[in-house]
Amino acid sequence: MQITENGHLTYCTNIHPGETWDEVFESLKKYSVTIKDKLVTETPLGIGLRLSKISAEQLLEGIHLSEFKSWLEVNNLYVFTMNGFPYGDFHNVVIKDQVHTPDWTTRERVDYTTNLVEILTELLPEGLDGGISTSPLSYKLWFDSPEKLDTVKSIATKSLIEIVAQLVEVKNTTGKTIHIDLEPEPDGMLENTQEVIDYYKYFLLKEGVSDLQEKIGGTAEASKSYLLEHIQLCYDVCHFALAYEYPEEVIAQLSAEGIKVGKIQISAALKCEKSDSISIQEQQNCLEQFNEPTYLHQAIVKNEAGDLTHYSDLSEGIQAMEASDFKEIRTHFHVPVFVSNFQLLDSTQQDIIDTLNLWKSNKFTNHLEVETYTWGVLPEHLQTDITNSIVRELDWVRQQLN
Repeated sequence: MQITENGHLTYCTNIHPGETWDEVFESLKKYSVTIKDKLVTETPLGIGLRLSKISAEQLLEGIHLSEFKSWLEVNNLYVFTMNGFPYGDFHNVVIKDQVHTPDWTTRERVDYTTNLVEILTELLPEGLDGGISTSPLSYKLWFDSPEKLDTVKSIATKSLIEIVAQLVEVKNTTGKTIHIDLEPEPDGMLENTQEVIDYYKYFLLKEGVSDLQEKIGGTAEASKSYLLEHIQLCYDVCHFALAYEYPEEVIAQLSAEGIKVGKIQISAALKCEKSDSISIQEQQNCLEQFNEPTYLHQAIVKNEAGDLTHYSDLSEGIQAMEASDFKEIRTHFHVPVFVSNFQLLDSTQQDIIDTLNLWKSNKFTNHLEVETYTWGVLPEHLQTDITNSIVRELDWVRQQLN
């Protein structure tokens, strides 16, 4: 990470394979110091730390955490944000919808996040707020009725209340503020602005307030304040672009409801609009290069009337492009943020530029994190040296900010 005016810029280490603490630490030693040197900055470099369930447990054993903290200090590095969304293996295995497992209805998700809070409490420098991005409660397509969806939201709220109670205790005993940042994404239980607002209104700030009061005491107003402070939003630019939503409108709506943004994840999606000069088949063939089997690549298709149709994976979206009223397809494939087009395809890079311009005029979060985790599954002609790619992404963001 690099310190910018009123904010902290980093990249998410979920880019690097490694599920044990030894593997994670080795990748940090290999990449973080080198990246800091290549950025040519005297300021400390922050790390957007991703830990699996296994690596988090191992880091809390023995003297690993104190050793890591000392290593950070020696190398002029620090941790201020964490990615607590993927629980288990994130590279070299087929993940797809299992990235949401275990969801916020489970004890496993609560225990994992509790460990991340303990780690971040120890590592977070004084005077900074800390954030942990997490799953948007669950995966919507696992449930086949509105009643089941509401049940999941209620159970997930009780789970989150356990974490909020822990975070209130952390604030009271250490003075450090840490927030859990829910990350909406396509087909997630929360995937767009209105679903986030509805969840806050009808679950978190309703059932959650009474649950938190019961757990820690105090007034309803105090509990509401705690919830808004400790449950925030991870604004993943790619994900909101996939919902065809505009940054200025999203931030305005969230602000009107008192919902805070804990982190901007700087990421770009692929998009493709119908063209008079390029055939649909040529566009489909180009998209097929990104139709890989590891991650979920949800596709959202817009027709000429402006209606959106969601497809759970890219292959279905590619087929849907053959409809006579097809206008545009966007797919959940994080592509390098410094490139605006890929052969016959475009990216949603402009959404990043718009978001950063909005942030410059209204510092609605302290945390900026580049998240392009797909380097290993990009088409072969786009794969390149990972260290220089990360530096190039961070430099591109710095240029936008300056």
